[in-house]
Amino acid sequence: MAKHIAVDLGASNGRVIVGNLSGFEVTNRFTTRSEFLLKESHWDIIYIFSQIKKGIREAFQKYGDEIVSIGVDSWGVDYGLLDEAGSLVAFPYHYRDLRTEGAIEEVTAKLGGKEELFQRTGLAFHPFNTIFQLYAMQKLRPATFSVARHYLSLPDLINYWLTGVMVNEVSHVSTTQLYNPVEKDWDWESIDQLNYPRSLFGKLVPSGTVIGDLETRVA
Repeated sequence: MAKHIAVDLGASNGRVIVGNLSGFEVTNRFTTRSEFLLKESHWDIIYIFSQIKKGIREAFQKYGDEIVSIGVDSWGVDYGLLDEAGSLVAFPYHYRDLRTEGAIEEVTAKLGGKEELFQRTGLAFHPFNTIFQLYAMQKLRPATFSVARHYLSLPDLINYWLTGVMVNEVSHVSTTQLYNPVEKDWDWESIDQLNYPRSLFGKLVPSGTVIGDLETRVA
């Protein structure tokens, strides 16, 4: 019977699950670790990815060709930026990092106020929203931000490392406060006003889209 792998990442722990509607089992459970680097909080994404691969391999060793799909989900707002070659420009920031203090006021002032932004995105204002995280990075780490060519949410980053294919899945994009749910597209008005390069933000795909095949070295 066909089985599916779910990679479920939470802000404190993650699981790799294999199964179907008749039942499932956890093949790996692990801590989603973060580390302080130069007084900033980052996700230990290499460790997290290594644990995901461990769980996937366990599933394939047990069920092999019965496995027909893999899906990845995580908490919202956090992301990775990649350069032209597809490499991370920095470890992904933890959403609780304090670099975004004051960003809400600075960003909304540039965008004509909170009401303007809310009308376009419909999202509550939190300092960890992606729009403010990117603003803080652009302001405090301009050299790093300047070499970024691709924005990927954490699930999309994991999917990229699993398949070699970059996409922006819409449910996670909806947590960025850079998505217009009426237009069903990026909020290009905010992106332009904040001088974020349009090229960072790629093709939007619906949840459940098949994006590619698993890299052979993963399983």
